[in-house]
Amino acid sequence: MRWDRLFDDLAAQLALDETRELEAEVADRTRRERALLDVHTRMLANVEATHVGLRLPGRLITGRLTDVGPDWALVETAPDRPCLVALAAVRGITGLGPGARTPSVVAKRFGLGAALRAVSRDRAVVELADVDGRVVTGTIDVVGADHLELAEHAPDEMRRAANVTGRLLVPFWSLGSVRRLH
Repeated sequence: MRWDRLFDDLAAQLALDETRELEAEVADRTRRERALLDVHTRMLANVEATHVGLRLPGRLITGRLTDVGPDWALVETAPDRPCLVALAAVRGITGLGPGARTPSVVAKRFGLGAALRAVSRDRAVVELADVDGRVVTGTIDVVGADHLELAEHAPDEMRRAANVTGRLLVPFWSLGSVRRLH
């Protein structure tokens, strides 16, 4: 009888050691996999997440993460109210799912300039925020390789020469977000 208890005790101890070893290996592999993930991949894995917050200097943009490109993210802040955010301006992100997940979508191949050119083609009135949190309204007239040019005017007016109050050149590195108003 004593031998049976001794063998049972040894078997239980071995099983416990194997379980601990397996848990340590899983934890180590998880840490290694997470070390390979970047912010962009984490965002891609969370496209369609509904309570994402992108913190920019002076503002927080919250809503459903609808798309991610190589240097931009699109957040729907209200139904049919998307906001294009330059990833370089993001200072923090809330609402992403926990842990490492394989992205469910493939990143768009076009960059911030191409996305802004689409907005410019539509001649949409936009609210533009820079990385310092300053906000201006107007219409994007020109999108260059690394900048855009905004014809400033009131948000409730169309872009007409008589309504333009100024022209603002904004380098992409100082762009925070662009939200269509109409």
